[in-house]
Amino acid sequence: MTERCKMEKLYKQIKEYTPYNRQEAADKALMLAFMERNPDALHRDNLAGHFAATAWVVNKNRTKVLMVYHNIYKSWSWAGGHADGESDLLAVAHREITEETGLSDMKLLCDGIFAINVLTVERHIKKGRPVACHLHLDVEYLFEADDSLPLKIKQDENSAVGWVNIEDIDTAVTEEKMKPVYALLCEKMKKY
Repeated sequence: MTERCKMEKLYKQIKEYTPYNRQEAADKALMLAFMERNPDALHRDNLAGHFAATAWVVNKNRTKVLMVYHNIYKSWSWAGGHADGESDLLAVAHREITEETGLSDMKLLCDGIFAINVLTVERHIKKGRPVACHLHLDVEYLFEADDSLPLKIKQDENSAVGWVNIEDIDTAVTEEKMKPVYALLCEKMKKY
C-alpha cells in the first residue's frame, strides 16, 4: 500500500470521528490539516510531529486502568507508541500494549477511534540521543482486559506495569499535562 493510500484511510477515519468536546474538535482540525501538509506524518522522520497510537485499557468493572511507569517522564502513563509508517493505528495500539505490558488478551470496547489528542512532547534524551520538542498526533482506542492476568515490564521503556484505580490516577500521574487527558478518558469510558 502506498503512503498516499495509507494516509487516505487514516484521514477518512479521523474526518469521520465525532469530537467529544471543543478540545477534540480543535485537535481533529489540526490532525487533518497536518496530514494534508505532511505526507510523512506517519513517520518519526517528520521532526515537527507524527502519529502515535495509544491503548486505554480498563478492567471489566471499569474501576482500574492498565498503566506503565514511564522511564523518561517518571510518571504513570498509558501505553502506546509511534505509528512508524503504519496507518492501522488500532493494530499499533494493540501491539504497543502487548510490547509494554505483556498483555495480549484484550477486547476492543469501542468500534473505531475512542479519543484523539494532539500532545506536545518535550525535549528529552532517549537511548543516549537528544530528541527535539515535537507533536504527537495521538489516536486512542478503548480496550477491556482481565486485571488478574500476568504482566511484564519492558525495561527499556518502563520500570513498572500495573492496574491503577481510577480514583488514584490523579495522584499516581505526576505529568501534569496528562492529568486532564486521563480524566477525560475516564469520563468518556463510563458509557462503555
